[in-house]
Amino acid sequence: MADFLQTGLGMTLLAALQGLGVIAFVMISLIFMVYGDRKIWAAVQMRRGPNVVGPWGLLQTFADALKYVVKEVVVPAGADRFVFFLAPILSFTLAMLAFAVIPFENTWVLADINVAVLFVFAASSLEVYGVIMGGWASNSKYPFLGSLRSAAQMISYEVSLGLIIIGVIISTGSMSFGAIVRAQDGDFGLLNWYWLPHLPMVVLFFISALAETNRPPFDLPEAESELVAGYQVEYSATAFLLFMAGEYIAIFLMCALISLLFFGGWLSPIPGLPDGALWMVAKMAFFFFMFAMVKAITPRYRYDQLMRIGWKVFLPISVGWVVLIAFLAKFEVFGGFWARWAMGG
Repeated sequence: MADFLQTGLGMTLLAALQGLGVIAFVMISLIFMVYGDRKIWAAVQMRRGPNVVGPWGLLQTFADALKYVVKEVVVPAGADRFVFFLAPILSFTLAMLAFAVIPFENTWVLADINVAVLFVFAASSLEVYGVIMGGWASNSKYPFLGSLRSAAQMISYEVSLGLIIIGVIISTGSMSFGAIVRAQDGDFGLLNWYWLPHLPMVVLFFISALAETNRPPFDLPEAESELVAGYQVEYSATAFLLFMAGEYIAIFLMCALISLLFFGGWLSPIPGLPDGALWMVAKMAFFFFMFAMVKAITPRYRYDQLMRIGWKVFLPISVGWVVLIAFLAKFEVFGGFWARWAMGG
């Protein structure tokens, strides 16, 4: 068996099985994320939420997904059919693609590349094309306007996200997620993690992630009261399901990035307890809970407020932070508190 895995066919088969394993984990997580999202909203509003299909309503998401799959796909008469169907497929695929380089433990990663941060940033940046294509291919003013608003919003906050990540890269000296997590390992548990030296940026990263994934209070591309569901208004059935799945997978990806960049990834928060993938999954679940709580308790921003915060507040702060971190790391202030190249290497 070991000899077979060394052949080209064996390596291809192994890579395919590993890829299917990652896809299965993300899709199963997606189903329970939607369920948890709805349950959290219901609890905040003192409602029951899903509670009929299956025990405690656990199968409600399966029922909803099945409903979308078996519904008829309606395509507007003037739509560009090829681009119309390519857009949701692209959104879903690019969101899933980024998980190829997300490690859940030291060796639990599909592709351990030394430019993993750059790969994720590139894949997530391309997701805006799916939104623009969906709005344009619908051949309607409402989705086209919604797609343009979404493009402007996502591009605006990607700038801040990229600059914040640069600060972490400067501290670590590497763009590998494994190196970033290992640089946060130490004798003091969670006090060694990057959330402490990069504390202001944790807040900015979380807020920017909300805007990047079109989550409330920044869900302007899908503002039902303003744009009739934005770029998705002409979509139904499976195509709409792919857009929604891509959006939730992108949220899950942001939860993974926050965990890896600032909260130690698979590292245990308490010295002495074993590290492992369960810590990584638990941290991602916690940050998804935070995403859901923000949606449940915050009112929606106006679009001009959204853009002003991105360009006039977050961008200057993140640029200044990169300069400050470069200075602190270069001169190893506080014994290298912001410079952990040896630890991460």
